[in-house]
Amino acid sequence: MNLDKAKKRLSKQLTKGFEGYPVLSLAYFGDTTDKATEVLLTFVLEEGAAAMEQKFSSTEDVRQDETIQSVLVKIIERSNAKTVTEIAGVASR
Repeated sequence: MNLDKAKKRLSKQLTKGFEGYPVLSLAYFGDTTDKATEVLLTFVLEEGAAAMEQKFSSTEDVRQDETIQSVLVKIIERSNAKTVTEIAGVASR
């Protein structure tokens, strides 16, 4: 899947708002707020359940990495997440 297509599909999921559980959240981290070198994916199956986390990292900006963005879209689709959220911006580590 190309980068533009993956970003468009991800954006579509993010604009839906809360539609129930399971919930999948994305948070971006980097050395500076301009370049996200890590993305933390958090999955919560139901209210009160323990969160499962998976981290992806790159030496480049993960928001511009075609492979990572495609994997995020596939994880969202396969997990049947009803709600997808994103923490705005890039938190520095």
